[in-house]
Amino acid sequence: MARSYSVYDVFTDRKLAGNPLAVVFDGDDLSDEAMQAITREINLSETVFVQPSTNPAYAAKLRIFTPGRELPFAGHPTVGTAVALAERAHGAAAVDLVTVLEENVGPVRCAVRLREGEASFAEFDLPRKSQQAVMPLDKLGIADALSLKVTEIGFENHVPSVWSAGVPFLLIPVHDVGTAQRVEFDPQLWEKIVPFVDGALASAYVYCRGGVNHVAKFHARMFASGMGIVEDPATGAAAAALSGAIRHFDRLTDGHHPIMIEQGVEMGRPSFIHLHIDVEGGTISNARIGGQAVRLASGTLDL
Repeated sequence: MARSYSVYDVFTDRKLAGNPLAVVFDGDDLSDEAMQAITREINLSETVFVQPSTNPAYAAKLRIFTPGRELPFAGHPTVGTAVALAERAHGAAAVDLVTVLEENVGPVRCAVRLREGEASFAEFDLPRKSQQAVMPLDKLGIADALSLKVTEIGFENHVPSVWSAGVPFLLIPVHDVGTAQRVEFDPQLWEKIVPFVDGALASAYVYCRGGVNHVAKFHARMFASGMGIVEDPATGAAAAALSGAIRHFDRLTDGHHPIMIEQGVEMGRPSFIHLHIDVEGGTISNARIGGQAVRLASGTLDL
């Protein structure tokens, strides 16, 4: 049968930037093996398969696959699919709506804004707050896997640490943007030193303060050989994990903290991830991830 799909560039307001995402709208009767094979064929960092939700109050159920494995949750698929479903339902009309998408991590509440002549925008509440997995880490091994000096790892209070808001990441602070840009990731060395968290190999998320763009408060790169991703231009799940590290190491005060994260610069696909952290009583009460998305292509899969 013919299955309709679209490709969106996510966390950007222009085509051929940000993180590309394939959304397959007719995925309800595909096996896990078929979805994994289609994802490998499309060969983007993630492909989403839209299925009817088990809860009639939810807009849809999402199955999210990387070329290497299925994910319980991911940021750019959530933003991109929320926009894709809203545009599919409402066309070019100016619409503000709230919807709930069912993912393997649980229900994810999304707000979507559509405006004629503008890139659509979506943001979602984190389905899980970022939690630290305290474990010994090999700082010298981490530096070697990134082709950096051990003295270039860490800044201010920030040290390497493992955090997860549904997908685990080893967060690696480095001195500055120049250091981040010099990273040469060695997947074989990484797999020798990286911990497994909840049965999954933690991916590498390198970050520092500042950015190439003046609006960015943090600059980031993400490497996930365990997912079949050499480097990712934008990683919402990693930004979600980073929210816990920022609150912890920066000792955020109570209140609202808007943070812009740039990623994908080194790949020629600049991306901008909106992270909002609300702190009450010294802990995160709520956090949101958002960004723009633009449709690049649409077609059918003859499967």
